[in-house]
Formats: sequence, C-alpha cells, structure tokens
Amino acid sequence: MRPRVLIVEDEPALARGLADNFRDDGYDVQVLTRGDRAVATIRETRPDLVVLDILLPGRSGLDVLRDLRGAGDRVPILMLTAKGDVVDRVIGLELGADDYLPKPFAIRELLARARALLRRVQTPRATDVGEIVVGGVRFDFAAMIATGRDGALDLTPHDILVCKVLAARRGEVVPRADIVEEVCGLESDATLRKVDNHIMALRRAVGDDPRRPRWIHTVRGEGYRLAPADKP
Repeated sequence: MRPRVLIVEDEPALARGLADNFRDDGYDVQVLTRGDRAVATIRETRPDLVVLDILLPGRSGLDVLRDLRGAGDRVPILMLTAKGDVVDRVIGLELGADDYLPKPFAIRELLARARALLRRVQTPRATDVGEIVVGGVRFDFAAMIATGRDGALDLTPHDILVCKVLAARRGEVVPRADIVEEVCGLESDATLRKVDNHIMALRRAVGDDPRRPRWIHTVRGEGYRLAPADKP
C-alpha cells in the first residue's frame, strides 16, 4: 500500500511542487491550503505523514500541532519553518513535531526526511528519549539544547540531533548513512563527511579524547556508537 501524505501549505507553487515530487516518489498525496481545516482532515483521512507549514491562513501550523498532540494524536509531522527562525523550530519540537526543515530546502532532503520518519514509525526504536547526560553534559532533545557546568554549550541543532540518534540506539553501532538520513536528510559523500564534523563537536562538548574516546566510539568502516550508561 502506498504511504499517504498530507501537505498543508498555502504557497500554490510550493504545494504543487511538493505534491508532484511526493507522487513521483510513490506516495498518495492530499493538499490543504488552510490551517483551520487541517485537524479535521487528519482525523478523517488518517495520513501516514503530515508536512505542515507554520505560517498558514486560518490557523497556524503550531496551533494545529498543539491540537493534535494535546488530543494524543501521534501522526508523524514534519514542520516547514522560515529560514533562521529558531524560535519556531524549538517551539515546534517542544509541542511534539518529529522533524523540521527550514525554507528554502532541497526536495531531495525533504523526501529523505519523510522516508526516515516513516521508517521510524514502522520500526519503533527508543527515539522518544527526552534527554541524556554524557560526560557531565545534559542533552535536552525537546528544547534542543546541551548544558554543561557553565551553562549552555555552543552546539548546533544538527549536532544535538546526531546525539539523539546515537542515544536512541545506545550501545549499538549506528551507520553513518543512518545518521545522515535521520538528521541531515541528504545521501551524498559530502554529507556523510559532515557526520564526522558533528561527532567532533560532540566529543569536544563531552570532553572525549578523539584518540581514546570514552563515550562516542568510532567503529571503523561502520559508524559510531554511544557507550552504554552503565559501561562508560
């Protein structure tokens, strides 16, 4: 059965482009242009995935998200945010969005993130982990912040999302390609190399020696592994 996606987007050209690309990728697609119709449509049609813009006529995407999560609806939601609007992204994640993508974006990245979200639902993992402490650093995945002894650390959202992927599969080797698809959404050699940069940033934050890491281990040729909490 083809997965069903609901696109809630009021920009006509963008909505058409998204719909065409999702159909080409094997989805059944429905498009809405107003936020005040979204909750009722989701409850009636039960899509497998919702792509939800924040700025919508009638009702904002954040209000739609708040209504759905408040009623216990866990449909996967990928939020579309304005470029650089960190506040909306953080609020969306706090309200229960599964992922976000700032505009403008590459359609390939959007489709990759959509596939990752659906795979996550079909193969449940401990992806709902809310926070962990590694090397004295507290990672809060709802607020998307990392805090050390002296306060908030200078880590990017992608750095923290990489940590979340490792935390969800703590003790397992996580292939770099899995990290790319769940965090970055792109599948290219250049993006694979970006994972290494995120790992370097995380190691600096938790005080790991890259030559003899205590927490974030490199498994050569395979990926990365976050040491179990009881066996650091």
